[in-house]
Amino acid sequence: MKQVTEGSQAVSEAVRLAKVQVVAAYPITPQTHIVEMISEYCANGTLNARFICVESEHSAMAAVIGAASSGVRVFTATSSHGLAYMHELLHWASAARLPIVMAEVNRALGPGWNIWLDQTDSLSQRDTGWIQLYCEDSQDVLDTTLQAYRLAETVNLPVMVVLDAFFLSHTYEPIDIPDQKTVDAFLPLLSPRFQLDIENPAAYNQFVPPQAYMEMRYNIQTAMQQVPQRFERIAQDFNRIFGRHPHLAEAVQCEDADIIFVTAGTTVSTCRQAVQRLRAAGERAGLLKLKMFRPFPIDSFRQILNGKPKVAVVDRNCSFGASGIFAQELRAAMYGAESPPQIFGYVAGLGGRDVTPETIEDVYWQTQNNDSPPAENIWIGLDPETVASWNNPA
Repeated sequence: MKQVTEGSQAVSEAVRLAKVQVVAAYPITPQTHIVEMISEYCANGTLNARFICVESEHSAMAAVIGAASSGVRVFTATSSHGLAYMHELLHWASAARLPIVMAEVNRALGPGWNIWLDQTDSLSQRDTGWIQLYCEDSQDVLDTTLQAYRLAETVNLPVMVVLDAFFLSHTYEPIDIPDQKTVDAFLPLLSPRFQLDIENPAAYNQFVPPQAYMEMRYNIQTAMQQVPQRFERIAQDFNRIFGRHPHLAEAVQCEDADIIFVTAGTTVSTCRQAVQRLRAAGERAGLLKLKMFRPFPIDSFRQILNGKPKVAVVDRNCSFGASGIFAQELRAAMYGAESPPQIFGYVAGLGGRDVTPETIEDVYWQTQNNDSPPAENIWIGLDPETVASWNNPA
C-alpha cells in the first residue's frame, strides 16, 4: 500500500508490523512523533502492546531491558540528550545480549541549544556494543526497522536505527507500507534464546570475576564480526519478499570515479543529485552510501575504494580533537589496504545547516584541486566573523 507519510511515522508503522509487545519511551524533540503514534496504536488496539510511560530516557531503556529479559519484542526511541542520558544502560543492553531495537533521531547536543540535525549524538555511542544502521529516506526507515528486528534477534545484540532530524523525521514522502502477512513471512514471532521464566528459575547478569568477564566481551566482539554476513543473508530474504535489496555500503557510479563521496543519512540523497550534475558536466564523480556504521563494514569499503584516487568524506558530526567520525573510521579501515585512496575529510551541515548540491560540488572541486588533504578537517560553510569572535574574545 502506497502512503504519503513522514519519516517518524515510517518507524511507527514498522513497529506495528513487527508486532512489538512492549514499548517504553520519554518524548523528546524531534523523536516525539514516533512514540505519539505508537501510543495511539496501543490505545486503540491497532497494536497489542504494553506502552510504558516513564519519567526519563534512562528509565525508558531500563524498562525495555527488563521486558526484553523476559523474552518479548521491545522498542524505544530517543534523540540527542535523551540518548546521552541512556548511555550507562546502552552498555548494559549489549552486554546482556538483548535484541532491543531503538530509533534514534539525530539531533545536535547543546549548548548552544539546538533541535536540528547533527550525527554526533549517535556516533558518540559507537563503543557501547550497539549495531548502528543509518537511513536515507522514509522507505529506508521502514525497511531498516523491520530488518533491525531480524538482525537483533539473530545475533542477540541491540540495534540503533538512525534517522536525521527534520530533513527525514518530519518530511513527508510516498512509501510502500507492506501488509501484515508479507511482513510475517519475513519476520516471525520472537523465539528468545533465553528469558526470565518463573517455571525455570535462573539468575542473569550477576557478578562476574576476572576468570569469565573477558570471555563475555570476546563473545560480543565475535557476534559483531558476524553481523555483516548475517545482514547480507537478511537482505537477500528481504529482497526476495519485498523486492528491495539493502546494502552495507551502496556504490553509485564508483567503477571509473576519480573522486568518490562517502556519507550517510539524508546527505546521501543530496550527493546522488550532485553526482548526476557532475557526471553531466563530464566529471567522474561517484558515491558510496554508508548504511552500517557499527560494525564498520571494512571488507566492503576496501573492496570498493581500493585503488581509487581520492575519497571525499562528508561528515555531519565531529570528534573534537580528532576529525569527522566517518572520515576517522574510513582512514582506519583503509589502513593496510593494497592501494588506499587519499581521504579528504569534510565537516558540514552541523546543527541543521543546509548541505545543498552546491555544497557537495564545492567539496568536489576542493578535492580535485588538491593533490593531498590540506588539513585533517576541512570545514565547509563557516562564517569567518563568528569564528573570529569566539577564538579572539575581547
